Amino acid sequence: MNWWESIVLGIVQGLTEFLPISSSAHIRAIGPLLPSGGDPGAAFTAIIQIGTEAAVLLYFRKDIVRIIGAWWLALRGGQGADRRSRFGAHSPDARLGWFVILGSFPIVVLGLLFQDAIETSLRNLYLTSITLALFAVVLGWADRVGAKKRDLNELRGKDAWLLGLAQAAALIPGVSRSGGTISMGLFLGLTREAAARYSFLLAIPAVLGSGFFQAATNYQEITAPGGVGWINTILAALVAFAVGYVVIVWFLKIITNYSFMPFVYYRIGFAAVIVALVATGTIAAS
Repeated sequence: MNWWESIVLGIVQGLTEFLPISSSAHIRAIGPLLPSGGDPGAAFTAIIQIGTEAAVLLYFRKDIVRIIGAWWLALRGGQGADRRSRFGAHSPDARLGWFVILGSFPIVVLGLLFQDAIETSLRNLYLTSITLALFAVVLGWADRVGAKKRDLNELRGKDAWLLGLAQAAALIPGVSRSGGTISMGLFLGLTREAAARYSFLLAIPAVLGSGFFQAATNYQEITAPGGVGWINTILAALVAFAVGYVVIVWFLKIITNYSFMPFVYYRIGFAAVIVALVATGTIAAS
């Protein structure tokens, strides 16, 4: 992979990470179409997601500082020494902090248990196209039937667990981390903006943890002969950060007034394109 190909993949990552269209599916399908060819790999995909997650940290910095501060205050008994108080009974921000922690467990546990499959068999493009189309229907259904009345202050522990399971489904390319979480949020009655905001916050521990874990344990995939290399990986992450920040701003503005149906149609169309590319031998399924 040369430098301009890494820029292309960084742009793709930044454009698709926060939209409910699966960034990993796009990286997986577009990578083989570049001159260097081939799947960029799970390690490259996970590490450049650190760039887009840095955009989340920047955009939500005030919210994150407030949530962590309230969580820590409640944990050390600043809002009451009883168990309920320590778990945020008197502070929506403290509860949200606990819910992000609770919701992060499913993807961590399942990611470790199925790491080999995630890096190999689950990256099959036929499976990716199926999940793109299937979860397009799920997103469209959720957007149609969701009450869209609840905000983040009304989240409960059961909600956080279900949202965490929905995020964990994105370990399969094509599901979409934001798409899965937003769909579940809509089914639970959250507004579109609340579902998107929680999706972004919930992704922080999972994405950063996955990225740094891959950098520490699977760096051979990056540095191997013919691999993408660290310079290209870091360049792609920086580009993803810049593009991703712009997408966050734009996405949160449009979902207040518009439905998710354009993303539903896009997912189905992209799934069809992938099937056509594999069927014609333009790219390999695995």
